[in-house]
Formats: sequence, C-alpha cells, structure tokens
Amino acid sequence: MTKTILLSTLALFLLTGCLGGDSSKQEWTSLIYPDKNNTKRSKKFATYPTLEECRKGSLEELRKQDLTTRGDYQCGLNCEYHEGMKVDICEKLSK
Repeated sequence: MTKTILLSTLALFLLTGCLGGDSSKQEWTSLIYPDKNNTKRSKKFATYPTLEECRKGSLEELRKQDLTTRGDYQCGLNCEYHEGMKVDICEKLSK
C-alpha cells in the first residue's frame, strides 16, 4: 500500500513537471524597433508582468527616444535567449 502511494505521488510529480508545471508564469518583454521597416534590429527594453503594462512601457519608451513615427514595438511572452541562434525566442508576440 505504501509503495503504491509513493509511486503514485512520484508519477504525479513527474507529470506535473513535464506538462509545464509553471504554466501560469507570464513575463512580457518589450522589444523596441528603432526602424519599423527593419524588424531584424530590435532592442530589448524591459520586462513586465502583464501585456498591458508592456504596451504602455513600450509606447512611452518610443516617445522618450522620439521614435513614435519611425519606430515600432512588440511585446513577447516568456522570451528566452537562444545561444545557438543568437536571438530571443518568445512563446507569443503581441502588439
């Protein structure tokens, strides 16, 4: 009986970890494009807990840098830097 409970607990623990145990994590990264026609060149500006805060912060940064007419931004969800590709990979991009 104890062995069954232990194995069940271990299986549940492993499945939870494999299925993305921290799926509630949301971190939005502001990506600023100084030239909206060249999206290959971006500057990672800051991270925010919500998409709405990321949008507001990105627009404010575009204003500060006087890039509102020629620049652009995107917000990336849970971005991580990929060393091999030398680029940030995000679960989702939003404006």
